[in-house]
Amino acid sequence: MADHVNLVKLCVGIDSVEHLADYRARHYAPGEANRHVTRMFPRRAEDLLAGGSLYWVIKGAIRVRQEVLALEEVIGADGIRRCAIVLDPTLVRTAQALRRPFQGWRYLEPENAPADLPGPAAQSDELPMELQLALADIGLR
Repeated sequence: MADHVNLVKLCVGIDSVEHLADYRARHYAPGEANRHVTRMFPRRAEDLLAGGSLYWVIKGAIRVRQEVLALEEVIGADGIRRCAIVLDPTLVRTAQALRRPFQGWRYLEPENAPADLPGPAAQSDELPMELQLALADIGLR
């Protein structure tokens, strides 16, 4: 059994890894940790902080991940307790793994997480999304 756990979450409103990178660049200073605020605090926080990442689902497939650095309690103006997931700003492209829509986030065991993409494949979305998803569906990408 692995010594950590990951999260997987839909990246709503984002069309590509480049779009996510552009969004992050507009909202955070270079090198600044990213924060994603969510309603629920992970019950497996200790496992998540032992080397876990947040895997982003973009347009129906996991495509990128960010390492989880910390979990911080945030109290909104409405008085509701929330969790800020503090993320390393580095976007690590992964092999695509199809995911159906879901609400919130889900745990992702390391053995079920898609592998990081090496070399040039990690740099861009060189194929149209439909082709990438079709290749992922048949296990070729």
